[in-house]
Amino acid sequence: MGTYLSDTAENLIAVGPSAAFTYRRIGPRGAVPLVLLNRVRATIDWWDPQLLDYLAADHDVIVFDDIGVGYTTGEPRDSVDGFAYSAIEFIEALGLSRVDLLGWTLGGTVAQRVAVRRPDLVRRLVLAASNPGGQTPGQPAPNPKILATMTKPEVTGEDLVYLFFPETDTGRTAGHQYLARVATRLATGGPGVSEAAGKGQITAIGKNAAIPFEQVRADLENITQPVLYATGLHDVMTPAVVSYTAAENTGNATLVGYGDAGHGFLFQHAEAFAIQVANFLDN
Repeated sequence: MGTYLSDTAENLIAVGPSAAFTYRRIGPRGAVPLVLLNRVRATIDWWDPQLLDYLAADHDVIVFDDIGVGYTTGEPRDSVDGFAYSAIEFIEALGLSRVDLLGWTLGGTVAQRVAVRRPDLVRRLVLAASNPGGQTPGQPAPNPKILATMTKPEVTGEDLVYLFFPETDTGRTAGHQYLARVATRLATGGPGVSEAAGKGQITAIGKNAAIPFEQVRADLENITQPVLYATGLHDVMTPAVVSYTAAENTGNATLVGYGDAGHGFLFQHAEAFAIQVANFLDN
C-alpha cells in the first residue's frame, strides 16, 4: 500500500446558512475546481485516496460531506433535491461561481439535479454509476440480495466488495485493495453516517425511483453541459443500461464502459478513469 497525498489533506470548514461543511481540497488551484459528490452511507473518509491523487495531479479537487452527514453539521436531507440544494449551498459557501462535478452513484444523481436546478454553476458533469431517476426501460428487476445487503443496519467491508466489485478473482482482489487504501483515513475514527442520515439517503433513492421516466427524459434533454457517463458493465446495483439510456437522452454526452468491473469501476481502474476524466474536463 502506497502513501497518498490525499491522506494528509486537512479538514477545512465552510459555513453556509444550514451547516458548517467539512471538506478537503488537493491539487493545483487556478482552474475550474472539480467537486466530488459521494455515495449512500459514506463520508469523505471513504473516497479512494489513489483515485483522488490521480485526479488531483492536474486538477483542483474538492470532497465534502453533505449536510448532516459525517463531519458536517445540520439536519440530514431525504430527497435528491434536498441533497442538490445542499451541494449548491456548499459551493456558494466556498465562494465558487463555476465548478465541474463528479458524482458517484447517488452523488451522480445529485450532481445531475444540481445541473438542472442551477446550470449557471456547472461547467461539465462526470456521472459514474448513477441513476438519473425513474425506471429505465429495459432495466432488470432489482436483485433482492442486493437490496437486502445495501440496506443492512451495518454494511461490512465484505458487503462492499460484493456490492461494488464483480464476483471474480480479479474483482474481489480489486475490492480488498480498495478497502486497504481507505483504511488509513478510516483508522482515525472519524464520524460515520448516522442512522437518520442513512435512512434519509435510502428514502431519497426510493423517491427518485418513483419519478416517471418521461420527466427524467425531459430533465436530461434540458442539460446543455457536456456530460461524461461512466459505468461498469457488471454493475449489479446500477445496471449499465441505465447509463446507456441516460447518455442516449442527454444532448452532449459521452459514454464509457469498463468491461471487467462493476459499481466500483472507478476504484478498480483508478488511473484509467482519472485519465478519462482529465481528457474530458480539459477538452
